[in-house]
Amino acid sequence: MRLSTGRHRRTRTLSIAAAIAVASGAGGVYLGLSNGGAEAASTTVTVAGTAQLESAVRNAVAGTTIQVRGGTYQPTATLKSTANGTSSARITLRAYGGEKVRIDGSKLPDGSWLAGIYGDYWTVQNLTFVNSPAQGFVATSSVGGVFKNLVTADNGDSGFTLRGDGTTGNLVQNLDSHGNYDPAGHGQNADGIAIKFGSGTGNVVDGARLYNNSDDGVDLWQFSTPVTIKNSWAFGNGKNRWSDSAFEGNGNGFKLGGGGASVAHKVQNNAAWGNTLHGFTENSNTGAIVMYRNTAYSNAESGFYFATGKARLARNLAVSNKGLARLGSSAVSAANNWDSGVSTPSFKSTDATTAYGARGADGSLPATTFLTTGSATIGSTMN
Repeated sequence: MRLSTGRHRRTRTLSIAAAIAVASGAGGVYLGLSNGGAEAASTTVTVAGTAQLESAVRNAVAGTTIQVRGGTYQPTATLKSTANGTSSARITLRAYGGEKVRIDGSKLPDGSWLAGIYGDYWTVQNLTFVNSPAQGFVATSSVGGVFKNLVTADNGDSGFTLRGDGTTGNLVQNLDSHGNYDPAGHGQNADGIAIKFGSGTGNVVDGARLYNNSDDGVDLWQFSTPVTIKNSWAFGNGKNRWSDSAFEGNGNGFKLGGGGASVAHKVQNNAAWGNTLHGFTENSNTGAIVMYRNTAYSNAESGFYFATGKARLARNLAVSNKGLARLGSSAVSAANNWDSGVSTPSFKSTDATTAYGARGADGSLPATTFLTTGSATIGSTMN
């Protein structure tokens, strides 16, 4: 339904008590998309307690901004919303100013997600989601979502998940997702970021740092339309850090499909190192995956494993993996360091310490010389 153009949007900044009352339906400030066609009010709600946060998320409507004061919040049920924003009246959930917000799932029932968004045009930023018994943050069939400067760590399944048909036009930017492990599955499901079991165009992962997860850094299992992944790092995945005697984690840096889907994902300027399986793998995806200027270093198996599909690989760099690249007859390979006549440039540093450092003030990856070569033509720029 279109928003009425006959009324200017009203802006309200409410006290906590008033905001929660309004969100519950009292006071009439949230106009929503009513039968009369009135435009949604733009309302800012500032919360400072767990119950207030739960209520604000549950009752958000188009135009709502929820600002969360610094501290630790421990919800007893999944933070969940089915509300839709619009392209001009987004729903925003963010930290207040530069304050540090930690949303901790240790009080949730077994099997619960920590946060679940089932709506369109949400912006979620500058928050940390930890200690969920299952997934840390899940967006289902989301359109136009912006998920920025988030941390998803030490959760009982994948840290960050996009899933469902109609998952379209979402941006996941500057995500740190690490230490996620699913004890029930002995580590075989918990990825840094999982874009799985769905479809939808225009989804982008940019500037992610995905490390020390029990399964893979990135997993695109059964997502049937192309995803773009760029400027991201996946490292240290698949190692049994939980003393699980039946551990089954895979340990790919970038797992780019599987489950029968044939999809031409786009993967550019990424790096994978120290993973217990492959750096980058098609995982039986037969689509024409585009691999451009990526670096695979010191992975336990192949740097690049594209044995069955129609991948297009150009200007990639593989060093000190068990194998440089395993490619099938349908793959196209040009100007990679394993191709004839292409030299392998030297790294400025193989010390990864700075890659674990603090991000920039804008959320960008830390400056590093690790795995940089200065080459303008081959391998990741590491930024």
